Amino acid sequence: MPARSSPPRLGRHGRPARALARVLSLAVALAVGAVGGVGAAGCGEDDPVCDTSGVSQPGRNRLVCEAEFLAQADRPFDASLPGAYTIKTLVDRADGYKPWMVDTRVYPLHRLFAVDKLGWPPGQPFIDEYFSPGRRFLLGAITYYEEPDVWTYELAPYDTASAAMISKAFHALADATYFGDRLRFHPVSEQQEALAKTLTDVPTVLTEEIWGGITYQPLNLGETYARVHVIDEADLATTYVGPRELIVLDRVPNDLSVVAGVITDALQTPLSHVNVLSQQRGTPNMALIGAQDRFAPLDGRWVHLTVGAFAWQVAEVTADEAQRWFDEHRPPPIQVAPPDYSVTDVVDLDTVGVADIPRVGGKAAHYGLLRHIGASVRVAHGLAVPVARYRQFLIDNGFDVRIHAMLADPDFRADGNLRKAALLRLQADMMAAPVSPALVAAVTARLEADFPATRMKFRSSTTAEDLANFVGAGLYTSAPAAVGDPERPIDVALKTVWASVWNFRAFEERDYAGIDHEQVAMAVLMTPAYIDELANGVAITANIFDPRPGAEDGFYVNAQLGDASVVLPTAGVTADQFLLFFFHNGQPATYYVHSNLIAPGQTVLTRAEMFMLGQALTGIRERFRRDYQPPPGYGFLPVDVEWKLIDTPQGRQIWIKQARPYPGRGQ
Repeated sequence: MPARSSPPRLGRHGRPARALARVLSLAVALAVGAVGGVGAAGCGEDDPVCDTSGVSQPGRNRLVCEAEFLAQADRPFDASLPGAYTIKTLVDRADGYKPWMVDTRVYPLHRLFAVDKLGWPPGQPFIDEYFSPGRRFLLGAITYYEEPDVWTYELAPYDTASAAMISKAFHALADATYFGDRLRFHPVSEQQEALAKTLTDVPTVLTEEIWGGITYQPLNLGETYARVHVIDEADLATTYVGPRELIVLDRVPNDLSVVAGVITDALQTPLSHVNVLSQQRGTPNMALIGAQDRFAPLDGRWVHLTVGAFAWQVAEVTADEAQRWFDEHRPPPIQVAPPDYSVTDVVDLDTVGVADIPRVGGKAAHYGLLRHIGASVRVAHGLAVPVARYRQFLIDNGFDVRIHAMLADPDFRADGNLRKAALLRLQADMMAAPVSPALVAAVTARLEADFPATRMKFRSSTTAEDLANFVGAGLYTSAPAAVGDPERPIDVALKTVWASVWNFRAFEERDYAGIDHEQVAMAVLMTPAYIDELANGVAITANIFDPRPGAEDGFYVNAQLGDASVVLPTAGVTADQFLLFFFHNGQPATYYVHSNLIAPGQTVLTRAEMFMLGQALTGIRERFRRDYQPPPGYGFLPVDVEWKLIDTPQGRQIWIKQARPYPGRGQ
């Protein structure tokens, strides 16, 4: 086998020692080099001679230096904790706990090595090696996390190894490696964390401790040519940012129009609106501690940014180079189905599906799908005011003519500040215009019949929203409504949702996607408002950290106490973020971050509530598979699901608020 090249050797935590130059290689190159003791420290006089050839072996029983580690190691498929090298390990209990550290690029699965080199019968099932007390092997991995400078021994989250098994395997590997005195057991599920507390002879490290040492977080991979704009999140409300800018922010924004790329100085959740929209646009998004200071020398300059799974890099370019790249990479226009104005009556959502998007919009159509799934998915009854009523409102008040003229104005198209002001005037005039009394009466009568004495939520459902190729997360506005409540009048709620078609950020997002604004119409989804929920969150029905076909299936979940937002969190507030391996025994969960609104050691959801959520997510994914295919690179269909935990007469229950196709990575 040919020798493998080692990664470039960098300074502490991968930072180059050379001065800032035209090519500003600020790359946090999360590669193993001579960093924090990864080198040959630990090789004693009695150790075998270090193999410095760089040639891997199918399996090694010892690692005595960095060269041997690098020869066997690979980047892990799971990118939940960035900046790592990993080696698959097998500890053979039938041979006195003999350790094997395999060539992980040749043998990415433990079973392949066991069959090829350790005599495992090819036709014999292997799954029991994760569960059986009498198993032959302990299957795990040694991973080096570069930034926090931590060596870990890890098992699969669903592995049921006993404390004695873990202890013996850990010490066998520690004794066989040059970094053994620094090796730590990393429990990757709640069950393993509980077990780790009993391992008095095994040092441990928790996921949150590893996260605490990470400064680079790749959220959406890719590249862009753009002009750097360093700006505080608080200033976004009064400052225009455009689609050719790379925005470097102090924190994750709650609202952001179309930009060429995003860098935040604080770590993000992958389910934030900013990241979902970045994936939809195919624009890079990353978090980097100290980003604003690092990018300050480039503020106002044109750069080429690359966001990779383990490293980022930026180089200064000319404006002409940036323009050429933009011309070559502008995404093709997105075509949306023309609105269907044939339906004018209030629609019962039990009667709709994906085919009804032209009549009731994407959000309401998918709500109808949820109502069809069955007992595992609890969804409140819902109604919709169809898009025809939005169009009639425009015509009755002359807004259709005004919008056509506005869109044809070259100054409106050319000047972002002028555009923002014109859209605000349009929205103000829409809010001041009358709504047909007949429509208000019809909606009122239907609400009194279906939802007597109930506070409602009127929510957006455009024909260019919650689609497979255009999500539109967070672009539009919802409003409260209640029959007979002067503080929540029906007509104001309708106009609030209709007017949000012309939210500045919504316009910019559609314009970037090449969507014809005059082909976008707004329906209004009407559902009971959730009041005093116990918890809420968002989930993706796929393992977003390793979505490949054949990879470990799982659900990525964000959960938060009460009604505190997980996608638009208050500064300093964290939510539970975990991967739920629902299809394994015991449904283990790997937590990456814990909510700081609850007591330490607690979780937002109980095990029973996580099981209920998993049942619902399974049903939703199966139903959506009839209408959607997984995006490129995904083995399982990712559906973006919003849920609530509600206290009901039947007990604490998971209820689903909405679901839509998840855009995947760079879609």
